[in-house]
Amino acid sequence: MQTNLTAQFQASLEGQEAEQILRSCVHCGFCNATCPTYQLLGDELDGPRGRIYQIKQVLEGQEVTRSTQLHLDRCLTCRNCETTCPSGVEYSRLLDIGRKLVEERVPRPFAEQLQRSVLANTLPRRWIFTPAVKAGQLLRPLLPRNLQAKLPVRNTPSAWPKRSQARQMLLLEGCVQPALLPNVNAATARVLDALGVQVLRVAKAGCCGALRHHLNQQEAALDDARRNIDAWWPLLQQNQQIEAIISNASGCGVMLKDYGHLLRHDAAYSAKAQQIASLVRDLSEVLPAFTPKLKALLPTTPTLKLAYHPPCTLQHGQQLKGQVETLMTALGFSLKHCADSHLCCGSAGTYSILQPQLATQLRDNKLKNLLPAEGIISANIGCQMHLQSGTEVPVRHWIEVLDAALHGA
Repeated sequence: MQTNLTAQFQASLEGQEAEQILRSCVHCGFCNATCPTYQLLGDELDGPRGRIYQIKQVLEGQEVTRSTQLHLDRCLTCRNCETTCPSGVEYSRLLDIGRKLVEERVPRPFAEQLQRSVLANTLPRRWIFTPAVKAGQLLRPLLPRNLQAKLPVRNTPSAWPKRSQARQMLLLEGCVQPALLPNVNAATARVLDALGVQVLRVAKAGCCGALRHHLNQQEAALDDARRNIDAWWPLLQQNQQIEAIISNASGCGVMLKDYGHLLRHDAAYSAKAQQIASLVRDLSEVLPAFTPKLKALLPTTPTLKLAYHPPCTLQHGQQLKGQVETLMTALGFSLKHCADSHLCCGSAGTYSILQPQLATQLRDNKLKNLLPAEGIISANIGCQMHLQSGTEVPVRHWIEVLDAALHGA
Protein backbone atom coordinates (compact mmCIF):
# COMPACT_ATOMS: atom_id res chain seq x y z
CA MET A 1 0.00 0.00 0.00
CA GLN A 2 1.29 3.45 -0.88
CA THR A 3 1.80 5.77 2.07
CA ASN A 4 2.45 9.46 2.59
CA LEU A 5 3.02 9.85 6.32
CA THR A 6 3.47 13.29 7.84
CA ALA A 7 7.00 14.33 8.81
CA GLN A 8 6.05 13.93 12.48
CA PHE A 9 5.27 10.24 12.06
CA GLN A 10 8.09 9.55 9.61
CA ALA A 11 10.50 10.64 12.34
CA SER A 12 8.96 8.53 15.10
CA LEU A 13 9.60 4.87 15.87
CA GLU A 14 5.86 4.16 15.95
CA GLY A 15 5.38 5.87 12.59
CA GLN A 16 8.21 3.89 11.01
CA GLU A 17 6.78 0.62 12.31
CA ALA A 18 3.30 1.57 11.11
CA GLU A 19 4.57 2.51 7.65
CA GLN A 20 6.30 -0.85 7.27
CA ILE A 21 3.08 -2.66 8.21
CA LEU A 22 0.95 -0.49 5.92
CA ARG A 23 3.25 -1.14 2.97
CA SER A 24 2.82 -4.90 3.43
CA CYS A 25 -0.97 -4.63 2.97
CA VAL A 26 -2.23 -5.14 -0.60
CA HIS A 27 -5.88 -4.39 0.32
CA CYS A 28 -7.03 -7.76 -1.02
CA GLY A 29 -9.92 -7.98 1.48
CA PHE A 30 -9.39 -11.63 2.44
CA CYS A 31 -9.34 -10.42 6.05
CA ASN A 32 -12.94 -9.18 5.88
CA ALA A 33 -14.13 -12.69 5.08
CA THR A 34 -13.09 -13.90 8.54
CA CYS A 35 -13.66 -10.73 10.59
CA PRO A 36 -16.43 -11.20 13.20
CA THR A 37 -17.48 -7.55 13.33
CA TYR A 38 -17.57 -7.19 9.55
CA GLN A 39 -19.76 -10.29 9.35
CA LEU A 40 -22.18 -8.84 11.91
CA LEU A 41 -22.26 -5.22 10.71
CA GLY A 42 -21.40 -5.45 7.01
CA ASP A 43 -19.59 -2.10 7.18
CA GLU A 44 -16.21 -1.81 5.46
CA LEU A 45 -15.04 0.47 8.27
CA ASP A 46 -15.75 -2.32 10.78
CA GLY A 47 -13.44 -4.77 9.04
CA PRO A 48 -9.62 -4.96 9.10
CA ARG A 49 -9.17 -3.43 5.65
CA GLY A 50 -11.30 -0.42 6.57
CA ARG A 51 -9.60 0.02 9.93
CA ILE A 52 -6.18 -0.14 8.27
CA TYR A 53 -7.28 2.61 5.90
CA GLN A 54 -8.53 4.76 8.79
CA ILE A 55 -5.22 4.38 10.65
CA LYS A 56 -3.38 5.29 7.44
CA GLN A 57 -5.45 8.48 7.23
CA VAL A 58 -4.51 9.40 10.79
CA LEU A 59 -0.81 8.90 10.03
CA GLU A 60 -1.13 10.99 6.88
CA GLY A 61 -2.48 13.92 8.87
CA GLN A 62 -6.16 13.73 8.01
CA GLU A 63 -8.86 14.67 10.51
CA VAL A 64 -9.39 12.22 13.36
CA THR A 65 -12.99 11.92 14.48
CA ARG A 66 -15.13 10.19 17.09
CA SER A 67 -16.29 7.91 14.27
CA THR A 68 -12.71 6.72 13.73
CA GLN A 69 -12.46 5.93 17.43
CA LEU A 70 -15.72 3.97 17.43
CA HIS A 71 -14.70 1.80 14.48
CA LEU A 72 -11.33 1.00 16.10
CA ASP A 73 -13.05 0.32 19.44
CA ARG A 74 -15.30 -2.26 17.80
CA CYS A 75 -12.34 -4.41 16.80
CA LEU A 76 -12.07 -7.50 19.02
CA THR A 77 -8.32 -7.82 18.40
CA CYS A 78 -9.04 -11.50 17.74
CA ARG A 79 -6.31 -11.56 15.05
CA ASN A 80 -8.30 -13.91 12.84
CA CYS A 81 -7.42 -11.52 10.01
CA GLU A 82 -3.71 -12.17 10.62
CA THR A 83 -4.24 -15.92 10.24
CA THR A 84 -6.15 -15.27 7.01
CA CYS A 85 -3.85 -12.61 5.51
CA PRO A 86 -1.69 -13.92 2.63
CA SER A 87 0.71 -10.96 2.98
CA GLY A 88 1.51 -11.39 6.67
CA VAL A 89 0.21 -7.97 7.71
CA GLU A 90 0.81 -7.43 11.44
CA TYR A 91 -2.61 -5.91 11.93
CA SER A 92 -2.70 -6.08 15.73
CA ARG A 93 0.54 -4.08 16.03
CA LEU A 94 -0.83 -1.45 13.65
CA LEU A 95 -4.09 -1.33 15.60
CA ASP A 96 -2.19 -0.69 18.86
CA ILE A 97 -0.44 2.26 17.23
CA GLY A 98 -3.66 3.58 15.68
CA ARG A 99 -5.70 3.32 18.86
CA LYS A 100 -3.04 5.13 20.86
CA LEU A 101 -2.87 8.00 18.37
CA VAL A 102 -6.64 8.34 18.15
CA GLU A 103 -6.97 8.21 21.95
CA GLU A 104 -4.56 11.14 22.21
CA ARG A 105 -6.57 13.20 19.73
CA VAL A 106 -10.23 12.37 20.40
CA PRO A 107 -11.64 12.98 23.90
CA ARG A 108 -14.06 10.35 25.12
CA PRO A 109 -17.40 11.17 26.79
CA PHE A 110 -17.08 11.28 30.58
CA ALA A 111 -19.11 8.09 31.13
CA GLU A 112 -16.77 6.15 28.81
CA GLN A 113 -13.68 7.58 30.48
CA LEU A 114 -15.01 6.58 33.89
CA GLN A 115 -15.95 3.06 32.81
CA ARG A 116 -12.58 2.40 31.20
CA SER A 117 -10.73 3.90 34.16
CA VAL A 118 -12.61 1.68 36.64
CA LEU A 119 -11.83 -1.42 34.58
CA ALA A 120 -8.15 -0.51 34.20
CA ASN A 121 -7.69 0.24 37.88
CA THR A 122 -9.69 -2.58 39.49
CA LEU A 123 -9.42 -5.74 37.38
CA PRO A 124 -5.59 -5.95 37.36
CA ARG A 125 -5.30 -5.29 41.11
CA ARG A 126 -6.01 -8.48 43.02
CA TRP A 127 -6.13 -6.68 46.37
CA ILE A 128 -9.15 -4.71 45.07
CA PHE A 129 -10.73 -7.24 42.72
CA THR A 130 -10.73 -10.32 44.96
CA PRO A 131 -12.64 -8.70 47.88
CA ALA A 132 -15.05 -7.15 45.37
CA VAL A 133 -15.78 -10.58 43.85
CA LYS A 134 -16.33 -12.14 47.29
CA ALA A 135 -18.71 -9.34 48.23
CA GLY A 136 -20.57 -9.76 44.95
CA GLN A 137 -20.93 -13.50 45.48
CA LEU A 138 -22.39 -12.93 48.96
CA LEU A 139 -24.83 -10.32 47.64
CA ARG A 140 -25.53 -12.15 44.37
CA PRO A 141 -29.38 -12.10 44.61
CA LEU A 142 -29.32 -8.31 44.99
CA LEU A 143 -27.19 -7.68 41.89
CA PRO A 144 -28.57 -6.75 38.45
CA ARG A 145 -29.12 -9.80 36.24
CA ASN A 146 -26.33 -8.86 33.82
CA LEU A 147 -23.81 -8.77 36.69
CA GLN A 148 -25.08 -12.06 38.11
CA ALA A 149 -24.46 -13.66 34.72
CA LYS A 150 -20.81 -12.54 34.79
CA LEU A 151 -20.17 -13.64 38.36
CA PRO A 152 -19.47 -17.34 38.94
CA VAL A 153 -20.77 -19.14 41.99
CA ARG A 154 -18.15 -19.22 44.72
CA ASN A 155 -16.15 -22.44 44.61
CA THR A 156 -13.34 -23.95 46.61
CA PRO A 157 -10.32 -24.95 44.54
CA SER A 158 -8.73 -28.37 44.80
CA ALA A 159 -5.77 -28.62 47.16
CA TRP A 160 -2.46 -27.32 45.82
CA PRO A 161 0.22 -30.06 45.73
CA LYS A 162 2.89 -29.74 48.42
CA ARG A 163 5.68 -32.10 47.37
CA SER A 164 8.90 -30.94 45.75
CA GLN A 165 9.81 -32.23 42.29
CA ALA A 166 13.06 -32.30 40.35
CA ARG A 167 11.43 -30.61 37.36
CA GLN A 168 10.03 -27.11 37.95
CA MET A 169 8.03 -24.52 36.04
CA LEU A 170 6.76 -21.06 36.95
CA LEU A 171 3.06 -20.28 36.67
CA LEU A 172 1.49 -16.89 36.00
CA GLU A 173 -1.56 -16.93 38.28
CA GLY A 174 -3.10 -13.87 36.65
CA CYS A 175 -5.17 -11.05 38.10
CA VAL A 176 -8.85 -12.06 37.86
CA GLN A 177 -8.54 -15.84 37.60
CA PRO A 178 -7.57 -16.48 41.26
CA ALA A 179 -10.78 -14.72 42.34
CA LEU A 180 -13.21 -15.88 39.66
CA LEU A 181 -12.01 -19.39 38.74
CA PRO A 182 -9.36 -20.38 41.32
CA ASN A 183 -9.54 -24.07 40.50
CA VAL A 184 -7.91 -23.57 37.09
CA ASN A 185 -4.53 -22.79 38.65
CA ALA A 186 -4.91 -25.56 41.24
CA ALA A 187 -5.85 -28.09 38.54
CA THR A 188 -2.80 -27.03 36.52
CA ALA A 189 -0.51 -27.64 39.49
CA ARG A 190 -2.18 -30.99 40.32
CA VAL A 191 -1.88 -32.39 36.79
CA LEU A 192 1.73 -31.33 36.44
CA ASP A 193 2.52 -32.67 39.92
CA ALA A 194 1.16 -36.08 38.85
CA LEU A 195 3.60 -35.89 35.93
CA GLY A 196 6.60 -35.08 38.13
CA VAL A 197 6.68 -31.32 37.60
CA GLN A 198 6.48 -28.82 40.45
CA VAL A 199 4.58 -25.59 39.73
CA LEU A 200 6.07 -22.52 41.41
CA ARG A 201 4.20 -19.32 42.21
CA VAL A 202 5.71 -15.88 42.75
CA ALA A 203 3.52 -13.61 44.87
CA LYS A 204 4.79 -10.34 43.38
CA ALA A 205 3.85 -11.35 39.83
CA GLY A 206 0.41 -10.09 38.83
CA CYS A 207 -1.53 -8.95 35.79
CA CYS A 208 0.26 -9.68 32.53
CA GLY A 209 -0.63 -6.20 31.25
CA ALA A 210 -3.09 -7.23 28.55
CA LEU A 211 -6.11 -5.61 30.23
CA ARG A 212 -4.55 -2.15 30.37
CA HIS A 213 -2.88 -2.55 26.99
CA HIS A 214 -6.19 -3.12 25.22
CA LEU A 215 -7.76 -0.24 27.14
CA ASN A 216 -5.13 2.06 25.59
CA GLN A 217 -3.24 2.48 28.84
CA GLN A 218 -0.14 1.19 27.12
CA GLU A 219 2.43 2.74 29.46
CA ALA A 220 0.64 1.24 32.46
CA ALA A 221 0.67 -2.13 30.66
CA LEU A 222 4.44 -1.85 30.24
CA ASP A 223 4.72 -1.20 33.97
CA ASP A 224 2.79 -4.45 34.56
CA ALA A 225 5.26 -6.25 32.32
CA ARG A 226 8.25 -4.75 34.13
CA ARG A 227 6.81 -5.75 37.51
CA ASN A 228 6.47 -9.38 36.37
CA ILE A 229 9.98 -9.41 34.98
CA ASP A 230 11.31 -8.01 38.26
CA ALA A 231 9.35 -10.66 40.18
CA TRP A 232 10.61 -13.60 38.08
CA TRP A 233 14.15 -12.54 37.21
CA PRO A 234 15.89 -13.25 40.54
CA LEU A 235 14.32 -16.70 40.76
CA LEU A 236 15.28 -17.53 37.17
CA GLN A 237 18.86 -16.46 37.89
CA GLN A 238 19.06 -18.47 41.11
CA ASN A 239 17.27 -21.58 39.89
CA GLN A 240 18.52 -22.88 36.58
CA GLN A 241 16.14 -25.86 36.88
CA ILE A 242 13.08 -23.78 35.92
CA GLU A 243 12.17 -25.04 32.45
CA ALA A 244 9.38 -22.67 31.47
CA ILE A 245 6.92 -19.96 32.47
CA ILE A 246 3.53 -21.50 31.84
CA SER A 247 0.23 -19.77 31.25
CA ASN A 248 -3.15 -21.50 31.40
CA ALA A 249 -4.97 -18.38 30.17
CA SER A 250 -4.22 -17.94 26.48
CA GLY A 251 -4.96 -14.20 26.64
CA CYS A 252 -2.17 -13.80 29.19
CA GLY A 253 0.13 -16.12 27.28
CA VAL A 254 0.01 -14.10 24.09
CA MET A 255 0.83 -10.94 26.07
CA LEU A 256 3.75 -12.60 27.87
CA LYS A 257 5.16 -13.82 24.57
CA ASP A 258 5.03 -10.23 23.32
CA TYR A 259 7.13 -8.77 26.15
CA GLY A 260 10.25 -8.81 24.00
CA HIS A 261 8.60 -6.68 21.32
CA LEU A 262 6.81 -4.34 23.69
CA LEU A 263 9.96 -3.54 25.68
CA ARG A 264 12.42 -3.64 22.79
CA HIS A 265 13.27 0.08 23.18
CA ASP A 266 13.70 -0.12 26.97
CA ALA A 267 17.44 -0.38 27.58
CA ALA A 268 16.99 -1.66 31.14
CA TYR A 269 14.45 -4.37 30.28
CA SER A 270 14.87 -5.29 26.61
CA ALA A 271 17.23 -8.26 27.10
CA LYS A 272 15.33 -9.55 30.15
CA ALA A 273 12.01 -9.23 28.33
CA GLN A 274 13.36 -11.22 25.38
CA GLN A 275 14.54 -14.00 27.68
CA ILE A 276 11.28 -14.07 29.65
CA ALA A 277 9.25 -14.21 26.43
CA SER A 278 11.37 -17.10 25.13
CA LEU A 279 10.49 -19.16 28.23
CA VAL A 280 6.72 -18.68 28.01
CA ARG A 281 4.66 -21.73 27.08
CA ASP A 282 0.92 -22.20 26.94
CA LEU A 283 -0.19 -25.23 28.93
CA SER A 284 -1.19 -26.91 25.67
CA GLU A 285 2.44 -26.71 24.52
CA VAL A 286 3.73 -28.42 27.68
CA LEU A 287 1.40 -31.39 28.20
CA PRO A 288 1.50 -33.16 24.80
CA ALA A 289 5.01 -34.46 25.62
CA PHE A 290 3.44 -36.29 28.58
CA THR A 291 0.67 -37.99 26.55
CA PRO A 292 1.85 -41.60 27.15
CA LYS A 293 2.21 -40.98 30.90
CA LEU A 294 -1.20 -39.27 31.07
CA LYS A 295 -2.80 -42.24 29.33
CA ALA A 296 -1.24 -44.58 31.87
CA LEU A 297 -2.42 -42.43 34.79
CA LEU A 298 -6.06 -42.13 33.68
CA PRO A 299 -8.02 -44.64 35.80
CA THR A 300 -10.87 -45.04 33.29
CA THR A 301 -11.74 -44.01 29.75
CA PRO A 302 -13.40 -40.56 29.83
CA THR A 303 -17.11 -40.68 28.96
CA LEU A 304 -18.04 -36.98 28.93
CA LYS A 305 -19.12 -35.62 25.53
CA LEU A 306 -17.54 -32.19 25.35
CA ALA A 307 -17.59 -29.28 22.92
CA TYR A 308 -14.33 -27.38 22.55
CA HIS A 309 -14.04 -23.64 21.96
CA PRO A 310 -10.49 -22.61 20.94
CA PRO A 311 -9.79 -19.04 22.10
CA CYS A 312 -8.61 -16.56 19.49
CA THR A 313 -5.56 -15.77 21.61
CA LEU A 314 -4.54 -19.42 21.35
CA GLN A 315 -5.23 -20.19 17.69
CA HIS A 316 -4.58 -16.76 16.13
CA GLY A 317 -2.47 -14.93 18.71
CA GLN A 318 -0.13 -17.81 19.62
CA GLN A 319 -0.73 -19.82 16.45
CA LEU A 320 -1.38 -22.99 18.49
CA LYS A 321 -4.35 -24.33 16.61
CA GLY A 322 -5.23 -27.95 17.27
CA GLN A 323 -3.02 -28.49 20.33
CA VAL A 324 -5.78 -28.99 22.91
CA GLU A 325 -8.01 -30.99 20.55
CA THR A 326 -5.20 -33.39 19.63
CA LEU A 327 -4.18 -33.95 23.25
CA MET A 328 -7.69 -34.46 24.66
CA THR A 329 -8.70 -36.76 21.81
CA ALA A 330 -5.53 -38.82 22.28
CA LEU A 331 -6.48 -39.22 25.95
CA GLY A 332 -9.87 -40.64 25.00
CA PHE A 333 -12.14 -37.60 25.44
CA SER A 334 -15.03 -37.27 23.01
CA LEU A 335 -14.75 -33.76 21.54
CA LYS A 336 -17.23 -31.90 19.37
CA HIS A 337 -15.52 -29.37 17.13
CA CYS A 338 -17.26 -26.03 16.69
CA ALA A 339 -18.41 -25.25 13.15
CA ASP A 340 -17.21 -21.63 13.40
CA SER A 341 -14.17 -22.41 15.54
CA HIS A 342 -12.08 -19.71 13.84
CA LEU A 343 -14.47 -16.94 14.96
CA CYS A 344 -14.33 -15.03 18.25
CA CYS A 345 -16.89 -15.74 20.98
CA GLY A 346 -17.10 -12.03 21.82
CA SER A 347 -15.25 -12.06 25.13
CA ALA A 348 -11.99 -10.38 24.05
CA GLY A 349 -10.86 -9.14 27.45
CA THR A 350 -13.08 -6.22 28.45
CA TYR A 351 -14.86 -6.16 25.06
CA SER A 352 -17.93 -7.95 26.42
CA ILE A 353 -18.31 -5.11 28.94
CA LEU A 354 -17.52 -2.23 26.58
CA GLN A 355 -19.38 -3.60 23.52
CA PRO A 356 -22.14 -5.73 25.09
CA GLN A 357 -24.49 -5.85 22.11
CA LEU A 358 -21.90 -7.14 19.63
CA ALA A 359 -20.38 -9.44 22.26
CA THR A 360 -23.75 -11.01 23.05
CA GLN A 361 -24.49 -11.64 19.38
CA LEU A 362 -21.13 -13.35 18.94
CA ARG A 363 -21.60 -15.39 22.11
CA ASP A 364 -25.05 -16.62 21.09
CA ASN A 365 -23.83 -17.53 17.60
CA LYS A 366 -20.95 -19.46 19.16
CA LEU A 367 -23.19 -21.35 21.61
CA LYS A 368 -25.51 -22.43 18.78
CA ASN A 369 -22.54 -24.20 17.20
CA LEU A 370 -21.17 -25.64 20.46
CA LEU A 371 -24.40 -27.11 21.81
CA PRO A 372 -25.79 -29.65 22.47
CA ALA A 373 -23.01 -31.05 24.65
CA GLU A 374 -22.58 -32.34 28.20
CA GLY A 375 -19.99 -29.67 28.80
CA ILE A 376 -17.98 -26.98 27.04
CA ILE A 377 -14.23 -26.60 27.48
CA SER A 378 -11.95 -23.72 26.56
CA ALA A 379 -8.46 -22.42 27.33
CA ASN A 380 -8.99 -18.85 28.50
CA ILE A 381 -10.84 -17.42 31.47
CA GLY A 382 -12.49 -14.64 29.47
CA CYS A 383 -14.02 -17.10 27.01
CA GLN A 384 -15.16 -19.38 29.84
CA MET A 385 -16.90 -16.56 31.71
CA HIS A 386 -18.49 -15.08 28.59
CA LEU A 387 -19.82 -18.38 27.25
CA GLN A 388 -21.08 -19.41 30.69
CA SER A 389 -23.16 -16.23 30.89
CA GLY A 390 -25.29 -17.54 28.02
CA THR A 391 -25.87 -21.19 28.98
CA GLU A 392 -26.60 -23.52 31.90
CA VAL A 393 -24.25 -26.13 30.43
CA PRO A 394 -21.01 -26.06 32.47
CA VAL A 395 -18.11 -24.25 30.81
CA ARG A 396 -14.71 -25.23 32.19
CA HIS A 397 -11.04 -25.00 31.41
CA TRP A 398 -9.83 -28.18 29.75
CA ILE A 399 -7.21 -28.67 32.47
CA GLU A 400 -9.98 -28.88 35.09
CA VAL A 401 -11.63 -31.68 33.14
CA LEU A 402 -8.32 -33.51 32.81
CA ASP A 403 -7.55 -33.04 36.51
CA ALA A 404 -10.97 -34.43 37.47
CA ALA A 405 -10.43 -37.46 35.22
CA LEU A 406 -6.96 -38.13 36.64
CA HIS A 407 -8.00 -37.85 40.27
CA GLY A 408 -11.44 -39.41 39.97
CA ALA A 409 -13.35 -36.24 40.89
